[in-house]
Amino acid sequence: MRFAILSFPGSSCDEDMVHAVLNIVGEGAEVVNHNQADLKSFDAVILPTGASFGDYLRPGALAQSSPAINSLKEFVKTGKPVLGVGNGFQILVEAGILPGAFLINKDLKFRSGNSTLNVENASTRFTAVYEEGQQITLPFAHHYGNYYVDKETAKQLKADGRIVFTYADDSHDGSVDGIAGVLNVQGNVLGMMPLPERAVEAIIGGTDGLPLFQSIIKNWSENNVSHA
Repeated sequence: MRFAILSFPGSSCDEDMVHAVLNIVGEGAEVVNHNQADLKSFDAVILPTGASFGDYLRPGALAQSSPAINSLKEFVKTGKPVLGVGNGFQILVEAGILPGAFLINKDLKFRSGNSTLNVENASTRFTAVYEEGQQITLPFAHHYGNYYVDKETAKQLKADGRIVFTYADDSHDGSVDGIAGVLNVQGNVLGMMPLPERAVEAIIGGTDGLPLFQSIIKNWSENNVSHA
C-alpha cells in the first residue's frame, strides 16, 4: 500500500507521518509537495499537521487555494482513504471536504498535551482495529482546536455514525459535543485533531495511534489483495 503525505509550506509533521507508515507499520510512504500533487498512483493520502502557509487568515484557509486541493478532491471521489490530522483536518474543512469550522480554543491559548478519546464508531475503515467505546490516549497540539458545527449538523453527524472520536476529558477546547474526529458522507475521509502519528511507539509515550494506521491497511488489504 502506498501513502502520499501531502506537504504544504508550514507542514511540520510530514516526516513523522512517513516514519509511522514506513518504519512502524511497514507500508510505502512518500512526501508529496502541494505544487506537484499528482495523487493518482497512491492508495491513500494523509494531510499532516503543522501551520500550512503560516495559518494566515485562518488555519487551512490558504492551503485550500493550493493546486493540491483539486487533485485531492478528485482522489476523494475514488473512494480511497484520506486522513487529515490537526492542521490537515482544518484544511479538509476549509476545502469543504468535511463539514464545520474551527474556532480559537475556548481559553484563547495554544495548548498541547495528551487527550483521552472515546472511539464512537469502530466499524469504519479507520477504526476497525479498535473496539467500540474503547478509550485511547493521543497527543494534541493546537490553537484552533475548537470544532464547530450547528446543532442540526451535529445531530445528523451522530445519527449517521460519522462522529468517530469524542473527547472523554477536558481537552476538547470547546468543540461541539466534544467532537474530536469526523467522517465525510462516503466514509472514506477522516479528519481528527489529536495526533495518532505521535503515538505509534511505546518509547515516545504510547501506541494508541497505531491501530488507526493498521485499520486503514486492513481495509485496503481486504479489498485489494487476492486471498487464493
